Amino acid sequence: MKRVRQIRRIRIMRDDHIGDQLGALFFDPAAQQEEAILARLGEYLGKRVRIVKAEISNDCAEVEVEVQVWEEEANRLAATAKDLLSKGMRRGAQSLLREALELDPLNAAAATGLGTLLADLEQYSEALTVLKLAREAGPENAALMLALGRVCVKTDRTASAITYLERAYELDPSHFGVRRALAELGRKPKPIVRPSRPDLAKPTVAPDKPAKKQQ
Repeated sequence: MKRVRQIRRIRIMRDDHIGDQLGALFFDPAAQQEEAILARLGEYLGKRVRIVKAEISNDCAEVEVEVQVWEEEANRLAATAKDLLSKGMRRGAQSLLREALELDPLNAAAATGLGTLLADLEQYSEALTVLKLAREAGPENAALMLALGRVCVKTDRTASAITYLERAYELDPSHFGVRRALAELGRKPKPIVRPSRPDLAKPTVAPDKPAKKQQ
C-alpha cells in the first residue's frame, strides 16, 4: 500500500449541524475567532486531518485540509464492501467500510456505504453522523441525500428530512425513491421540465438555397 499526502476541500453545511457544537461556528459570535474556529473544526474532523484554512459564511464552512491517506486501498475496500452488500453480507461489508475510513477518513464512497448500512441496521445516530461526513467529503448526489432524509424521518426530524429530500429532488427529479419519500411526507414534487428534442429544434443557420438552373 502507498500512502499519499493530499490537499482536499470539504464543505460543512450549517443546517447539518444545528444544535451541535460545530453549529456554533455559524451562530455563536465568540466562535468566530480564528483559534475557536480551528479548535472546533479540529475536534470534529479528528487528529488525522490537518486544517490548512477555513472560510465561514452564513450557510457553510469551506475548509481546506491536508490528509495522508491510502486512497487506492480505501477505494478497493469500499468497492469490495459494495459487492458484499449486494450479496447480503452485512457484517463483512461493515468491517471493510470501517477499515476503509481508517485508511482514508474523508473517503466519500466508504462513508456513504457505511452510513446507509447503519441506517438499515437502525443505528440511526451513527448513521446520521457518517452520512453527513459523506456529504462534506464528496459531491452531493440524490442517493446520499435520500439516505439522509430517510434517517431524519426515522428519528422524527421531519423538517430536516424534507430539506434533504427536496435537495435530492433538485439533483435528480426522476429518482423514484426520492419522489415517493416526498409524497409520503405530503410534499408534491414539482413537474419535471424535460428539454426539447434536439432533432426538433429550429436550425440557427438557414440552409443554403439550391442554385437556380440556367435557362
